[in-house]
Amino acid sequence: MPSGTGDLEASTPTDDKGPLENLREIHQKALDDLVNVNSLFTLAVFVGLSMARQGERSLENRTECDADVGNARRLVVNEVVSFACFLLSSLVAKALKIHVTICQEEDFKNTRNQSVRFSMLMLSVWASVFGCIFLTVSMVDVIQIKVGKLSCRSVHAWRAAGALIAIVLLALSIYVPFMMTAIFTSVRNVQRKVDKK
Repeated sequence: MPSGTGDLEASTPTDDKGPLENLREIHQKALDDLVNVNSLFTLAVFVGLSMARQGERSLENRTECDADVGNARRLVVNEVVSFACFLLSSLVAKALKIHVTICQEEDFKNTRNQSVRFSMLMLSVWASVFGCIFLTVSMVDVIQIKVGKLSCRSVHAWRAAGALIAIVLLALSIYVPFMMTAIFTSVRNVQRKVDKK
């Protein structure tokens, strides 16, 4: 009987450490995935920048449907801002991954560190979301440059822009709530471990 109690006491720290290690691994995988997604979007930024050429004829083959300098200028500005957002998101995610990897158990449970981790994770996710928004706006300008201006009622341009915006909105409406739920759940799980102790 005493030996059974001893075994139970010996296994308690391991049981307590297991979920925390799992939580740490989940953090690391989520941050890796975020950086990988940002890298893919960054490639799209450079593809968009290559489209910003003055005097390019649209596929609509009507002079009034050709994009003007304003479209090209707006395209470059939005592409640069989206690139900055993705870069911010990736750098913050990388810094946070380093923090999660080297952080000791007690430091990981520390309230101040939890707040810093939560803030950095939120910043990384929202920077990526805003990067997607600016990238989408810039892709609308790419459509106007290549297919035809929306103002000249080009059917193909409207279809392409409409499909792009609808799909991105659908993707963000799934991504944002799930990411927010994951972040708040991970914070609550760490807090539960602290309260147990």
